[in-house]
Amino acid sequence: MSILYRSAFGLAQDIKAGKLSAVTVLEFYLDRIEQFNPGINAVVALDTDRALERAVAADKAAAENEDWGPLHGVPMTIKDAWCTEGLVTVGGIPERRDFIPEKNAVAVQRLVDAGAIIFGKTNVPFMSADLQSFNEIYDVTNNPWNVERTCGGSSGGAAAALASGLTPLELGSDIGGSIRTPSHFNGVFGHKSSYELISKRGHLPPGDKVLSEPDLSCAGPLATCVDDLEQALALLAGPAPDITAHPLPALPTPSFRDASHLRVAVWADDEFCRVDKSIAEHIESAAKTLENLGAHVDRHARPAIDPQANHENYLQILMSVIGADVPEEVRQMARDMVAAADPDDRSEALLQMKGIAMEHRSWIVQNEIRQHTRVAWEAFFRDYDVLLCPCAHVPAFEHDHHPDMQARVIAVNGVERPYTDVLKWAGLTLNAYLPATAVPLGTTADGLPVGMQIASRYLGDRTTLAVARLLETHHRAFVPPPGYND
Repeated sequence: MSILYRSAFGLAQDIKAGKLSAVTVLEFYLDRIEQFNPGINAVVALDTDRALERAVAADKAAAENEDWGPLHGVPMTIKDAWCTEGLVTVGGIPERRDFIPEKNAVAVQRLVDAGAIIFGKTNVPFMSADLQSFNEIYDVTNNPWNVERTCGGSSGGAAAALASGLTPLELGSDIGGSIRTPSHFNGVFGHKSSYELISKRGHLPPGDKVLSEPDLSCAGPLATCVDDLEQALALLAGPAPDITAHPLPALPTPSFRDASHLRVAVWADDEFCRVDKSIAEHIESAAKTLENLGAHVDRHARPAIDPQANHENYLQILMSVIGADVPEEVRQMARDMVAAADPDDRSEALLQMKGIAMEHRSWIVQNEIRQHTRVAWEAFFRDYDVLLCPCAHVPAFEHDHHPDMQARVIAVNGVERPYTDVLKWAGLTLNAYLPATAVPLGTTADGLPVGMQIASRYLGDRTTLAVARLLETHHRAFVPPPGYND
């Protein structure tokens, strides 16, 4: 029975039914890693012995009709930003090279409680704070579609491992497109959940001892099919199990009954961040598929927000989160740069420094701006069920590890653009805490994957996933990179 690119939850059903052995499935993925991982470096740590012991136990339990849960005996990898009990968790941070957590992150534990076997970790950038996955401990992860290109970040190793068939399911995190951009770059599905729907407790950063949920940052599954996204989200959703967390309302059902009742807004390109023509064309093609299914499609609808102002607001809040633990000398340097700058300077570099230097009263001002943005989005989604827009404005680009991100550039339609523009479409929906499902749409003329994000109102996760399922069925399902479907 085939294992490669099977649904993780389908594998669990076959293991519980005795049609597959958990040991066989684990050995299959270990063999795949031995064969393909040297070329892409997606899986950076293994826990083979303990995983094999748990796989043997899973098979024994299945033989005795003991059901561990919907992921019974399924081996999977985990993004190396999530704490994994007994398995080294580096998070791209040199000082953590030997850190072995004593317990799992809350989200990881939910997967384990559902029967999953965590057998390895996938690569991330330093502190999960880049759009490419490389660090001085585990080096660079390549894109399986073209090893000269990045797999994205920060869930880059996770997406590359899925695309190359090294794991059937992954757990990602997203504060700047870190689920959606790697999904787009590698041709897989990913879901950035509504803010606080999935606990980030035990994620690096902010750290294994931190109890509060970091602003903006969200979690979610990556997979090769929508069914796995939906079932994984059901397992992962919910606050940390203690008094510091507060429950969210149950997720509502999709906001439309069938395609004929679906209201779709399309935002395929914009002057605030011009999009590669091939991406805009693929988004328009997906919109046309939904239109042919009977959906009402509006290509001119926009929320009542200024996207550039939203980006500036998002970038400052983002940097206040990322910069929370920077040394005092870095914070003082940021303060000095802001004080010396022209008050009208809206450059990316200065906005980042403003975020790092931000005091609480300034954060309150920025948060108030963000809340007005959230109200505008909520009004928009009274008239539309979903918005289709880019995950990023470019396909996977060539590796560029210049230590100064501001010195990096990316060519878009033949024009060089700042590297950090990759954050603009990701932040468009993230800043308002909106859920977004990344779906593959096809490839460029030179064979690079293209995807898009499907966004909806806060807690509209099931709506974005329902539209993703329509597109998976009628437009494009997951397609492996050439050479990996063996």
